[in-house]
Amino acid sequence: MKADPTVQAKLLQLAEVDAELGRLAHQRKNLPEHQRLAEAEQRVRKAHDAVVRAETRAHDLDRDIARLERDVDGVRSRTERDRSLLAGSGVGAKQATELQHELDTLARRQGVLEDEQLGLMEEREAVGVELDHARGELAAAEEEVTELTGRRDTAEADLDAARAGRDRARDELVGAIPAELLTEYERIRGRGQVAAGALRESRCGACRLELDRTFLSQVRGAAADDVVHCEECGAILVRGQ
Repeated sequence: MKADPTVQAKLLQLAEVDAELGRLAHQRKNLPEHQRLAEAEQRVRKAHDAVVRAETRAHDLDRDIARLERDVDGVRSRTERDRSLLAGSGVGAKQATELQHELDTLARRQGVLEDEQLGLMEEREAVGVELDHARGELAAAEEEVTELTGRRDTAEADLDAARAGRDRARDELVGAIPAELLTEYERIRGRGQVAAGALRESRCGACRLELDRTFLSQVRGAAADDVVHCEECGAILVRGQ
């Protein structure tokens, strides 16, 4: 393959642009905000789960407290009724004894219910504190996610703008390189390596390796428009730079 030396020199510019595009892509993929954002999102999920657990427990306790309140109200109503009956006229001794026995039983029952209710209310107070804390943690984590998302988006936008500029530069260079030479360049680049490098003294600018003297003699003896490749890495070796 042959190509004008000035055209071959453009491959070095293209290789530099491609290297910069690669660096920009790597930077975008490995922005520190990505890891920080993932960690913050994990904290949001953890805090959300804690809020759900606390809310569920608070709801269960509220339900149990309300149930006990209804039970206590029922015992009080029954107690008031029995007291009214006991204080009324026409109550025989046997009935009075039975009413008094029931009143004693109701008093014990009310005491048990009120003690249970008090215990649940104390637990509900503690769960309320836990719930407030969990909600605060969730709000803080969500705020952090919002902040990091903004920082990530800004960083990505900056990198995308830089990439757009390099893409334009690449398009201009590609338009000035013959199709056959460009195809060869892209074939080499497709292997995931630097596709063109300048010959600097006895080293390939693509792989940085020292080249064999015999090979160097062959390269120096080739015509200026011959397209030669590095014997070590296969990159297009641009001479006279």
